[in-house]
Amino acid sequence: MKSAATAVLAAALLASAACAPVVQGGPPLDLPPGLQETAQVGAIYMSSDWLQAEDDFAETLTDEVGEELSRCMHGTAPIDIRIHIDEMHRADRLGVLLNGDGAHTLSGVVEFVDPSRGNRVVGRFPVAVATSAQGRLGGLLGDRQMMVSEEFGRAICDQAFGRNPRDRGTHNATRG
Repeated sequence: MKSAATAVLAAALLASAACAPVVQGGPPLDLPPGLQETAQVGAIYMSSDWLQAEDDFAETLTDEVGEELSRCMHGTAPIDIRIHIDEMHRADRLGVLLNGDGAHTLSGVVEFVDPSRGNRVVGRFPVAVATSAQGRLGGLLGDRQMMVSEEFGRAICDQAFGRNPRDRGTHNATRG
């Protein structure tokens, strides 16, 4: 009886995981010019084949990307964003403390999906960013995931909409 319940639970988990939105892949695809002006942030999904990060990385990434995108997507037509992270590297805290510098990097593919058109992919491009560890103090105490996620969100705005959503200066975790 116990194994039957376990099998049903496992099947349900597999079925729900199979429905999770993931990047479809394909060649880069610019957003249509009209959509650049009418798009609004819908749902944001993150996937990764293998990523060594704290458990809350997906939440940090989607929150920071959502915050940055809300500054450059001013329209009223909800567009979903799918992000597949290929690689992430965070500067070692001890190394930054000893050397005085370091960098956090993140790369992946971003797709913009129109839910009103049957989840049709309307934009796709690779994104790769690097941001400073912010010196010894920032490297020791800074939120490395937030820093690189914030930079990733700004890069999406720049590539998809041709604008940096932030003025120069220090913001949440980085210097925009």
